[in-house]
Amino acid sequence: MRIRDLEWLVALAEHRHVTDTAAVLGVSQPTLSRALSRVEEELGVRLFERVPEGLVTSPHGTYVAAAARDLVARYRQLTAEVVARLDPDRGVVRLAFLDSMATSLVPKLLRGFHQEAPGVRVELSQEPGHRIRDDFAAGAVDLAVTASRPGEHFGWLPLQHERLVLVVPPSHRLRQRKRIGLAELAGEEMVTTPVGFGFRSLVDGLLAEAGVAVQVSFESADLATIEGLVAAGLGVAIVPENFAGLSGTVGIALTSRGARRTVGLTWRTDRELEPAAARFRDFVASFSSPRPPRG
Repeated sequence: MRIRDLEWLVALAEHRHVTDTAAVLGVSQPTLSRALSRVEEELGVRLFERVPEGLVTSPHGTYVAAAARDLVARYRQLTAEVVARLDPDRGVVRLAFLDSMATSLVPKLLRGFHQEAPGVRVELSQEPGHRIRDDFAAGAVDLAVTASRPGEHFGWLPLQHERLVLVVPPSHRLRQRKRIGLAELAGEEMVTTPVGFGFRSLVDGLLAEAGVAVQVSFESADLATIEGLVAAGLGVAIVPENFAGLSGTVGIALTSRGARRTVGLTWRTDRELEPAAARFRDFVASFSSPRPPRG
């Protein structure tokens, strides 16, 4: 059964006359009659009854015509949405981003892009890096702001370089230090992200490289929450420098050369981006020019 047949069925139910409906549709009466017969044969029910005034729907026909009307409306909506998605001025961008980017980089990017392309709708997903990788695999997102390239067949556009620092409570024994080596954290209680998060892997790698073992006291997916827990005296933490001091913590520079991360925009290169998503990527490329942190 074709959408056109359903459209003609709806028109017949509205006009209730084969000749008049055929004229409205711009087709011959035999063509319309054959289409109706085809639908009735496929469904196995009679949809219209002849009366002196023309046609009336049978009980089955009333039900089928209502369903056909819904299907035709949904099909028209679908085609309109597909056209819109292919329009770089009215399409949809599905953007995922790390929790730690929610109040800094992402709002800045979205504000600039909205000024350039106000008709484009951006659907946002705030989630950890491993879930972003799952969404890419499922085709659920177009682009993502993350702390590492997910793997092969992904584009990568660096957006900002972040220095990592140690944050301690304002009464901590190390609060007056300007710089510190990770080896000095032996025996400290650490607040960090859960196992499986990209940031946790980065922190664990730094600690392992320094040959130091710490006890994890609390875990949170949100870096701002981690900083708040440290301020409350529940341990120390390694966080991006811009999180230091949010709740009264003291930030201390780390001597490790690897104590940094690069945040970037990524997308799959084995699938073509739709026009609106490609426009967002190109905007971000012209918008951002990251500089590595000193030291």
